[in-house]
Amino acid sequence: MKIAILMTNTDESDFAARHPKDGKKFTDFIQLVRPEWETLVFSVKDGDFPSDIAEFDGFIITGSPASVRDDADWIQRLMSLIQEIHVNKIPMFGACFGHQAIAVALGGTLARNPQGWGHGVLRTWGMEPFPWGDQMGEIDLYASHIEQVSELPHGACRIASSEGCENAGFVLGDHIFTIQHHPEMTHDFISALVDELADYVGNDVTKHARTELSTRRADREQFAQWVAQFIEHGASKRSS
Repeated sequence: MKIAILMTNTDESDFAARHPKDGKKFTDFIQLVRPEWETLVFSVKDGDFPSDIAEFDGFIITGSPASVRDDADWIQRLMSLIQEIHVNKIPMFGACFGHQAIAVALGGTLARNPQGWGHGVLRTWGMEPFPWGDQMGEIDLYASHIEQVSELPHGACRIASSEGCENAGFVLGDHIFTIQHHPEMTHDFISALVDELADYVGNDVTKHARTELSTRRADREQFAQWVAQFIEHGASKRSS
């Protein structure tokens, strides 16, 4: 499989420079379970976009501190690309910003979480079986967000909800799968991020995140299996 990773993370801080970029994080994530898969990273936030979507078996859209509602040329271009991938039914997975961008590009809506930040590690519940035949059940995933999808695109099926986030994940047909959270993050990285954002998100949010992280770990490899199975399922549907 050849996977395009569309990197949307606009963080150019010293903190970001000390850690792997999201293209590397998602490559490591998917290669946990499919080490033979090839990835190609496009920094779409810098205007680097694939020239031919037909070259790829699947797409992954990363998270970002940017908002889908920002008035940036690269975001508008990404929205058009999402619609093109959707029309061609190429498997597309989105996490956090990617989840929100896919939802909005296909007619959903975005809102600020009235309960505030989802930050640290969040319990997440599967709502419906995956189209490829598995069931999410109850898992933990790392997260850091204050915006979330308030209304799903037409035809989408909610497949996950979590603490403070009803639409934590959805599927649409056999070719779209999203999650509000960050399955690519390691425990070390989310712990460092919680420390980095302490002043920004506030003491109560930070204290809660640190407490939860002290006893819980994300089900990272299991979620990587689901993403890989989704891409394989979607690719098989396209070729049949």
